[in-house]
Amino acid sequence: MNVLVDTPVWSIFLRRQGRQLSPEQARIKAELAELIREGLVQIIGPIRQELLSGIREEAQYRTLRGRLRAFDDVLLMTADFEEAARASNYCRGRGISGSATDFLICAAANRRSWRVFTTDRDFFRYARHIALHLHTPRP
Repeated sequence: MNVLVDTPVWSIFLRRQGRQLSPEQARIKAELAELIREGLVQIIGPIRQELLSGIREEAQYRTLRGRLRAFDDVLLMTADFEEAARASNYCRGRGISGSATDFLICAAANRRSWRVFTTDRDFFRYARHIALHLHTPRP
């Protein structure tokens, strides 16, 4: 099953070195490496944009952009945006707010029957209210 990888997981994988990782982060990094080897990793444009935003040095930006270009963006459709809005409205009606990007990730994954790999605790709250399957590192 394909896995849509969220920004915080990519950040651990791309920007952190071995000695700087907690045991949990090391597990996450190893799991993403395995998902890449298995050809299961998916990315959408808003995640790519988040990863590339805020990089001060042009050389670092180009390096990261080059590494991410190994992964094609999933083409988002009108239905993805509509589903994201529906999920956001539903969650807000239950007192749970989130960003437009978060709900777009949820919708894109749900519509394609993918899992979302994230460390963002908000997604665990969303999953209690909307159709969302989260990926956890395998043992």
